[in-house]
Amino acid sequence: MTIIKTSGAPGAIGPYSQAIKHGGLVYTSGQIALDPETGAMVGETTAEQTERVMKNLSAVLKAAGSDLGKIVKTTCFLADIADFASFNEVYGKYITNAPARSCVAVRDLPRGAKVEVEAVAIAE
Repeated sequence: MTIIKTSGAPGAIGPYSQAIKHGGLVYTSGQIALDPETGAMVGETTAEQTERVMKNLSAVLKAAGSDLGKIVKTTCFLADIADFASFNEVYGKYITNAPARSCVAVRDLPRGAKVEVEAVAIAE
């Protein structure tokens, strides 16, 4: 088991890792729209935040020897399910291989985020 850590994505805001690599797979922790350099939330809308989330997720996967095209499963959390369409529009620009996915609305996300995405991907 290998703990993955990169400065290209925000550091963990609790007692967890950005990702764990094990048995040819990488399991990411949920990424929210924090700027990796400042720690500030990026974007006011779900679409704007999703752009940053996907960049953060990409950086974590890259650090683990993977990429967005190797994702086999995502779990997506929205603060408001009414934002499903705008989230999908941005998500679809980054995730083009149609992995399995769950997407649910939740009551709250850390730091007032509107979206969070975690993934399982093949790691070389």
